[in-house]
Amino acid sequence: MAKRYNDLYISARKALRDAGVEAYNLEARLLVAHAAGKTTETLTRDMMLYTSDETELRLAPLLRRRLAGEPVAYITGEWEFYGLPVKVSRDVLIPRIDTELLVDIAVRALRGRKMDARVLDLCCGSGCIGCAIAHELPAARVVLADVSAEALEVCRENVKLNSLANRVTCMEADVTKAPPMLIGNFDLVVCNPPYIPTDDIIALDPSVRDWEPRMALDGGSDGLDYYRAVLKLWKSVLRHGGLLMFEVGFGEAEEVQKLMLMNGFLGVEITRDTGGVDRVVSGRI
Repeated sequence: MAKRYNDLYISARKALRDAGVEAYNLEARLLVAHAAGKTTETLTRDMMLYTSDETELRLAPLLRRRLAGEPVAYITGEWEFYGLPVKVSRDVLIPRIDTELLVDIAVRALRGRKMDARVLDLCCGSGCIGCAIAHELPAARVVLADVSAEALEVCRENVKLNSLANRVTCMEADVTKAPPMLIGNFDLVVCNPPYIPTDDIIALDPSVRDWEPRMALDGGSDGLDYYRAVLKLWKSVLRHGGLLMFEVGFGEAEEVQKLMLMNGFLGVEITRDTGGVDRVVSGRI
């Protein structure tokens, strides 16, 4: 008997709900849309239309992967961040809504003051932060930097996907080493580095611990290794009056604030996310 898209959605939703997936409604919609080659918007529009056997066949392995614990973003290969489509793979972290606060603060600091700012996104992963800043500030020029060549391939896809190639470039750079000679100076450096203490990784949710890249999670014994490295080695790329903004992990904000003050930053502020967690530490050199 022919099935409608709504039948596939209801079946997938039930399987996910029975497996304890918290966002079963959203994830069922994403998986069915991906299997059907549709956006979630067109799927919603077409819910009462009949689908093909091929769509149901494509959905089955996607659903099995999700029930085995694989995050839906890696299954579909895409996510959304700050209203932009973002390609993801297992070489990069899945963008979190908490990280949108870093973009908010960066854009607010530059808009109306330095619209043509030169911005560096260190430890950029998928490039979602730098791409979002570039999208919000059409005169800004952004460099996305990461040590992972695989992550930079994802970055290039996202730059192209969001039509930012004329203002956003990608480069390989290791924050634990001195900046490349010709990198130049920046008005703003944003950084969401690995910040999970090594011994805490084992306690992470399996969807993070078992699937997301460890090198993007492990911040050393106290979670602060990369903050120290950036402050020691990369402060020199900031222009006079330039801004440095970090995303930080739970309970790390005050320590990162102290590190920034010790390294000569002024007006160092801590900003909480919508969940009440101290999430961003920022200061001016």
